[in-house]
Amino acid sequence: MSDLYSMTPSTIMMYSTTWCGDCKRAKKFLDKQKVPYTDVDIEKDEKGRDFVMKVNDGARVVPTIIFPDGDVLVEPSTKELRVKVS
Repeated sequence: MSDLYSMTPSTIMMYSTTWCGDCKRAKKFLDKQKVPYTDVDIEKDEKGRDFVMKVNDGARVVPTIIFPDGDVLVEPSTKELRVKVS
């Protein structure tokens, strides 16, 4: 899927890990709001990890969320997510 590593994906892309509390919170919020997204576990997807590091100037920061309009939110608060998806 070419969307996995795109700065303008066709759906929201969330790069996360299973142990990240901020990732769990963001997923819970998007699920509750019924906002579709694709989750990429960067611990299982090496290209996903490399992509996150490229987007974040070498830092492995999650969640990194990329929207179809090209906006990127890194470790967003629930309020930031709410504003973006409203």
